[in-house]
Amino acid sequence: MNITHIGLVGYGEVGKIFSAGLRVQPGVASVAAWDLKLADPAHRDALQKHAAQAGVVAVDGMQALCARCDCIISAVTASNTLAVAQEAAQHIRPGTVFLDLNSASPGTKQQAAALIEARGAHYVEAGVMTSVPPYGIRVPMLLGGVQAAALATVLTSWGMDAQPVSEQLGVASAIGCPTRERATGRGQCHQDVPQHHDQGPRSPGD
Repeated sequence: MNITHIGLVGYGEVGKIFSAGLRVQPGVASVAAWDLKLADPAHRDALQKHAAQAGVVAVDGMQALCARCDCIISAVTASNTLAVAQEAAQHIRPGTVFLDLNSASPGTKQQAAALIEARGAHYVEAGVMTSVPPYGIRVPMLLGGVQAAALATVLTSWGMDAQPVSEQLGVASAIGCPTRERATGRGQCHQDVPQHHDQGPRSPGD
């Protein structure tokens, strides 16, 4: 697996941390980001300025992100996990890796995977084990999906703590979500919140 152009959906706390950490890794030619707030005049300038200073390309939509990236990382709130997958599935190119970092339930991630894989892309779920700060991109995570082992090889070469646990989707989230809840004290993993596509992706902390 070869990853050179990375795209973040969600340029909140997690998106900014991962963008900064991944941009400097060997073999990474570019990192881009899309966030719904980039379409909001009240937030656009500040986000574009932050991205420019960080060496991240702020794009104007999901279509532009998918067109330029061979790896898409979804880093939004749990309640928007499926909405992001629905939008990405309209534009994602075959062979693209879609890494879902969100703290959604296993069932939600299985639904998201079906959308992405129907387009010939590769869905990999991440069960993030604790809060991203202060670990940064080295936060412990479990990976699930057919391409989990191949992606883990790439991520660990960048110093990340990524362990493949199953080709079956849902296993990594089933393990990672409760662990993260205990670590952070924030319970959100076991509820399949109704998804509303018109809400668009939201950044963590919104």
